[in-house]
Amino acid sequence: MVGSGNDFIVISSKPSGNLPGLAKILCDRKYGIGADGVLLLEKSKKADINMRIFNADGSEAQMCGNGARCAALFYGKAKSRISTAAGTINALVSGSKVKIQLTEPKNIKLDIPLMVSGRKIKVNFINTGVPHAVVFVDGIDGIDLTQIGRVIRNHREFSPAGTNVDFVEVKGGNLIRVRTYERGVEDETLACGTGSTASALIFVLKSGADKLVRVATQSKELLNIYFQNDNGKFSNVWLEGSARIVYKGEYHV
Repeated sequence: MVGSGNDFIVISSKPSGNLPGLAKILCDRKYGIGADGVLLLEKSKKADINMRIFNADGSEAQMCGNGARCAALFYGKAKSRISTAAGTINALVSGSKVKIQLTEPKNIKLDIPLMVSGRKIKVNFINTGVPHAVVFVDGIDGIDLTQIGRVIRNHREFSPAGTNVDFVEVKGGNLIRVRTYERGVEDETLACGTGSTASALIFVLKSGADKLVRVATQSKELLNIYFQNDNGKFSNVWLEGSARIVYKGEYHV
């Protein structure tokens, strides 16, 4: 499945064996199926489904925004509740448009001074289900995202778990452009739901934008971020974008 350029292998029956190792094999784009991550959908006692997320490097993530949107579409109901390690979220499906309500963001820190490759820069931090460092830049297409993203992702400020890294360029009005270096993929992805949300909310704190932020992703698709802002405390945060099933098949381990 693909959600705005973020691609996933969705498994609806629990495989046996070493799940992290299996995820690494499946996500390999040369010798496996190829994906940013694996979504394992299981029965849940407290929600309609439980979603576990394994990154391409085999690590397990607490939450994935675009993954949750794919899971909701796969489940096939107009409304659903999805249990994740970050909490239970609501999902709404209308055709290929899927909207999910994220857990309330936390641990917001603005303008953290960091030394990165010999330069002092200001980095913002927010947890939207998983940790994100948000950096505002000019000329977003010209930055060496992989190199700079890797340094910030592993910076001691964010140890021991590290962080995802989002680079943001303000395009005017309520539109921002975002490129993301994803922890666990250890590279840029074409879109990141929690990263787009993190970038949008930090943009709101910096600019005063209200109620809706539109995010242009590296896949060229737009994500919409809805929210309520009460003096810097965010609630009712929703992520909306497209999702679709690309193909179904068998894989022989």
